[in-house]
Parts: sequence; structure tokens; C-alpha cells
Amino acid sequence: MNYKMLLIKYAEIGTKGKNRYVFEDTLCKRIRQRLKPLGDFEVRREYGRIFVDAHSEYDFDAVIERLSQIFGICGICPVDVVEDVTYEQISEGCIRHIEQSYEKKNFTFKVNARRNDKTFAKNSMELNQDLGADLLNHFSELSVDIHKPDVTVYVEVRNVVLIYSKILPGPGGLPVGTNGKAITLLSGGIDSPVAAYMIAKRGVSLEAVYFNAPPYTSERAKKKVIDLATEVAQYAGVLKLHIVNFTELQLAIYENCPHDELTIIMKRLMYRMAEEIGLAADCQCIVTGESIGQVSSQTTHSLRVIDHAISELPVMRPCIGMDKQEIIDISEKIGTYETSILPYEDCCTIFVDKHPVTRPKLERIEASEKALVGKIEELYKKAMDTIEVVYCR
Repeated sequence: MNYKMLLIKYAEIGTKGKNRYVFEDTLCKRIRQRLKPLGDFEVRREYGRIFVDAHSEYDFDAVIERLSQIFGICGICPVDVVEDVTYEQISEGCIRHIEQSYEKKNFTFKVNARRNDKTFAKNSMELNQDLGADLLNHFSELSVDIHKPDVTVYVEVRNVVLIYSKILPGPGGLPVGTNGKAITLLSGGIDSPVAAYMIAKRGVSLEAVYFNAPPYTSERAKKKVIDLATEVAQYAGVLKLHIVNFTELQLAIYENCPHDELTIIMKRLMYRMAEEIGLAADCQCIVTGESIGQVSSQTTHSLRVIDHAISELPVMRPCIGMDKQEIIDISEKIGTYETSILPYEDCCTIFVDKHPVTRPKLERIEASEKALVGKIEELYKKAMDTIEVVYCR
């Protein structure tokens, strides 16, 4: 059945004190944007709650799927509404709710009533007892368990009465747009989409940069990254993807620098470009998918040397302490894993030395980079001037 109202629960937003309305308003705006293509919905906040009222027919499963991708939501409750606030109508509403919501009724339950309208004759405890008795009398298969029930029937007495018993999970976190903006380095691998997802979950809006290396990487590799950005955008909102043609810069590094240092020097240059793009887009940080020790360029020594390439934006690494299986588990949950494992290489893997340095020294790397002076400045400018922008929705 299609419910005419959905109650949206949030958790962390409730701790924001006097600023809570900012988070609530941002969450409401995000819900409106995501549901607009699916029907006519009114999104409103009232007494610390957010409600979605349906004013048209809609695909229930599609709506729940959209809501379950919106950061800030921790629970989605399909609600039956009783407009006549009398005990008799509330009781009938509870019976009707159980009848229509559960095919099999051999479960334990309890009633959890809240009397927001203090003028109502019965208090919350009396409602719990009386409504529980009415349900037992009507459904012989039911039994009461007030400690660990299979089903809790929630009843909220307001200007209308809300009845619900299912709380469908949301992703939690904070609404995107409430904690600034980041530029995320997006590759075709498993880790970087997970890092983008995790930073967006903290309320950070995103732009992304991808370093393309044709003809060493194919159009399919580029398409793969666009697909990953589109999948992340389901959670993070529209993602502006900056595609940088990195081939000539990469070849210059290959021809002029020690091969065991290629990955470190290449990543330092990527960070510089990402910082420039991020600063122009008013970003406050850079996000990457690195995890300590996963590959040679992700040792603590390597990360220190790479970070020294930039001076203004901090680098956030949400996956830094996770092992590979933990990252894979999140990628499967958010739907990026199957795309990430498609066999199209990115530019970080095509010129990797057989024995890359794992304990680079900053002074040595900076000395090696001097060989690039006078050789990459025009290539750098060309790469920045020819950035392709794709909006992923």
C-alpha cells in the first residue's frame, strides 16, 4: 500500500542546539530535490520532526530507495494518519494498521504511545495499556512482550494521530552542504569512491578530479570513472567532475625522474593540480582514498612526502585506518564495487616501477623534481586550460 505520510527520523542533527534548524532546513531541501521526479510531495518540519506528505500516487519502493540515500536521515517511517482524535478512532486505526501492514500476525508486540496533545483524556501509559488490550482482543495470534517485542506500534497524539510500526533504515550522517566543500581525487579503483561517500556523509559537498592518460588509458576507463561519480552522486548530490589530461605530464616525469620515484612525484603533481582546482572552487580540503600500507605510495613515509607538495588545503583520508575488506564491504553497500572492479586501468598504474620506493626522503624527491624545471610548466598550463568538466547526477 502507498502511505500518505512518511515520518523522517534523524539522530545527530538533534544534538545541534540552536543551529539545528539550519541542518533541518538543508535536509528538507535535499529531500524535496530527490523526490521531485517521483511525485507531488510536501516536505515540512514540525516539533522536531520532518514529514513527507504525498499528494499524488507514487512508487513506494522508489521513494524509500531515494530517501535511504540521503545523508542526515536515520529512519523512514511509513505512517497511517487518523484525523479524528478520539480514542475510538485511534483504536480502530491501530487495528487497521496491523491488519494492512502484516500478513502474518503471530508476533509479539507492545504499544509505545506519546501524548503530545496534553488535552487528550488518556495519558501515555493508559493509551499503551488500552490500545494493547484492544489489539489482543482483535488478533488472537498476537502476544505482548514489553521488553523485546517483534513489533513496536508507535502512536503519537498530535493535532492528528500518527500510527507506525516500521522504521526503515537511512544512512545517517549529516545533510550534504552543512560542512563545507571538498575536492576529491577520484580514480577507477575501489577506495576513492568510498572515501568520497564517507566524507559526504559528514555533510561535505563535493567536486571531483580525475587524471586521464590517453592513449595509455582508454575511453572505457574514463567512462568507468564517470559511472563511479554518478553512483557517488546518488548520496552526495550533483558531482562536478574535472577530467585532467595528464599524459604529457606523466611522460615528462617518466623521462626525467628516477623510475622508483615515479609514483611519488606523479602524485605530488596531482595534489598540486587538485589544490589549484579546489581553491578555485572554494573547497576547504582535498579528499583521497588512501589507506596506510596498502601500496608503496601509501606508507606513512610516502604520504608525508606527498602532502608536502601542497601548502593551503589539508588532506582528508577517510579510509586511512581501514583494511581492504572493510573498504570493499562499504563499496558493495553503496553500489560502487561492481563498477570499480571493471578491468580498465587508470593512470596511477600504467607506469609503476617493479620496485618503487617505500621510504622516500623529501629532500631526495625535491631534488629529483628539479629535473622537471623548464620542461613541465607549459604542459601543466595546457593540462589545466583543457580540463573537461562533466556533471554527474
